[in-house]
Amino acid sequence: MNAAASEPFVWKRPHLLGLEDLSAAELLAILDTARALKEVSTRSIKKVPALRGKVVVNLFFEDSTRTRTSFRLAAQRMSADVIDFSVSTSSVSKGETLCDTARNLEAMGVDAIVIRHRSSGAPNALARMVRCSVINAGDGSHEHPTQGLLDLFTIRETFEPRGKTFSDLHVAIVGDVAHSRVARSNLWALIHLGAKVTLVGPTTLCPDEFTRFGVKVSHSLDDVLPAVDVLNILRVQFERIASAAFPSIREYSRFFGLDESRLRRCRSTVLVLHPGPMNRGLEITTAVADGPRSAILQQVSNGLAVRMAVLYLCIGAGSFKAATTGLPGETPLPGR
Repeated sequence: MNAAASEPFVWKRPHLLGLEDLSAAELLAILDTARALKEVSTRSIKKVPALRGKVVVNLFFEDSTRTRTSFRLAAQRMSADVIDFSVSTSSVSKGETLCDTARNLEAMGVDAIVIRHRSSGAPNALARMVRCSVINAGDGSHEHPTQGLLDLFTIRETFEPRGKTFSDLHVAIVGDVAHSRVARSNLWALIHLGAKVTLVGPTTLCPDEFTRFGVKVSHSLDDVLPAVDVLNILRVQFERIASAAFPSIREYSRFFGLDESRLRRCRSTVLVLHPGPMNRGLEITTAVADGPRSAILQQVSNGLAVRMAVLYLCIGAGSFKAATTGLPGETPLPGR
């Protein structure tokens, strides 16, 4: 092995705007760093000083429970100061633009802005306006990169001890693919890491045009079940569906809902994921969601470690190296 090959991977991106443009090495660097940081949440004192003195703003223009809370806890566990920006009580409600809001926040000494916005591309536009780090927490139907990363982390955590890498796995993403930013982030990341991907859903929510990305599209969940290692079940996003996408809730559940009878048709080792919030009884039954093959709560737990890793890497881009051993902040930060 030459010297260059043994050098640790250096993270150079100040922003995380999506997973489409990330390389396999960058994706694995985030997952490795998250693995090193996950142990922090098991301690009696759940904090490391890796981002002490840094300021992170949660700028959410859409409702969120898991993602906003997860980013807040992630920043706090890295010892950063956190500001939760309330759009409804801010100058945005008076007509202030996203650009002016962000620049005013940056002028107060902010190091990172975590943004969720209803418009696709808003985080990319924001990254061109400010000098601080910008992290996409979901933009329209475009991407939700940290959700994609925590799904990857959960898949890797499950299958790596069995001797399997992403290139050994077949992942089915099931449901409302057309409106899902989670599906897009998962799709790009899984392709980059060599996994086989099948998108499953009714033609109105999972059009055949997705095949241009190099994945398979199926309109029969029952046909796919016996062949997959992972089932990532998507929420039906009624708030984004402009017209009737399927005849009735009952019909959708009949053909695309994951219940115990369908789960019995899968491999005994199949992993069930769901990004939440769940429409229980529609896309997934309670028995499956709370059952032994479900990793839904594990996803939530892993999301905290992944978001800690993203904040750590992006705020310190150019200075930090991906942490593959030890815990950043307990000794001098890697790369410093």
